[in-house]
Amino acid sequence: MIYLMRHGLDDERFIGGHSDVPLVDEGIEQVIKARDYVDKTLVINKIISSDIKRAVQTAEIMNSHRLGSIEYDSRLRELDKGLLTGMFREEANLKYSEFVDLKDIYKRYPKGESLVDFYERIKRDLNLILSRDDTLIITHRGVINMIYFILRDLEINYNKSMFDVEHASIHECDLNRKLIRRIY
Repeated sequence: MIYLMRHGLDDERFIGGHSDVPLVDEGIEQVIKARDYVDKTLVINKIISSDIKRAVQTAEIMNSHRLGSIEYDSRLRELDKGLLTGMFREEANLKYSEFVDLKDIYKRYPKGESLVDFYERIKRDLNLILSRDDTLIITHRGVINMIYFILRDLEINYNKSMFDVEHASIHECDLNRKLIRRIY
């Protein structure tokens, strides 16, 4: 089985995407609780993580009871928000107001991706991303949402809460059976 995990809470005053915003204390606590659940419940032989800081920190905490190394993979990165990446939300709201509450799935962030670009990137690499059994993949809400859209053959949209991908949540995924569901 493949397990997908969203990183813990980071500083949400900043625009995420490919930003290197670290976890906050609450996010660290969320990940420790998730690690305890995984240690008691799941068989994990490998951890693969996005190479973005908040995911890297999450992977290090999740791996603290294991001896194996973590594999980092840039294909697991969140939607590229281009020039907005890492910007204070207040500043982004002033400079790029047309990208706040974006609904147009074809509109690209300046020097970044559109939601369609992001979907196609994840779809293209899905078999490679989900190819190893008993693996915990630490990534971002957007990536997990795209996998839900792909496996459930749904039309993509910007509804971030559609699949209940909360900070430090864990979702089991069976690519062969096209099944995905939240388990923690």
